[in-house]
Amino acid sequence: MKKVILLFITILSFKSFSQKKDNNTYQKIEILLNNWHKAAAEANFDNYFNAMADESVFIGTDATENWNKQEFMIYAKPYFDKGKAWSFKAIERNIYFSKDKKTAWFDELLNTQMKICRGSGVLVQVNGIWKIKHYVLSMTIPNENTNEIIKIKAPIEDAFINQLQKK
Repeated sequence: MKKVILLFITILSFKSFSQKKDNNTYQKIEILLNNWHKAAAEANFDNYFNAMADESVFIGTDATENWNKQEFMIYAKPYFDKGKAWSFKAIERNIYFSKDKKTAWFDELLNTQMKICRGSGVLVQVNGIWKIKHYVLSMTIPNENTNEIIKIKAPIEDAFINQLQKK
């Protein structure tokens, strides 16, 4: 009986240790994402872009905004040079991990100058450091306002759809 109890305590200890390790990984990603958003709000160009993997992708709210890191840096530089890029604050975030804990993905609701937006992305470890590999920013639209929004964006996006279909 004592052996069973000792085995049970040992198993619980390992489970507790692995949960703490998972929480530590979760916290590292929380800090990375919070600091990334903070770097934009403070116009810290280097900190912002150092959080992204070299071969990362940023997809913005406009249908034309699909940039690799270098393209995004060129787009964003004038905003950072003005002293404030954009201000996003996470109000809800979910983080998920691959079984080997080398890849993570997340979704977040953000309080922004555009009101609530949704961000989602993929993170990978580069030399043991978490980096943003892929990020998608979307504006949220209340379902009851969808038809109004479609009327506003239809002329612009119909032209863009036609342009893309001709390629």
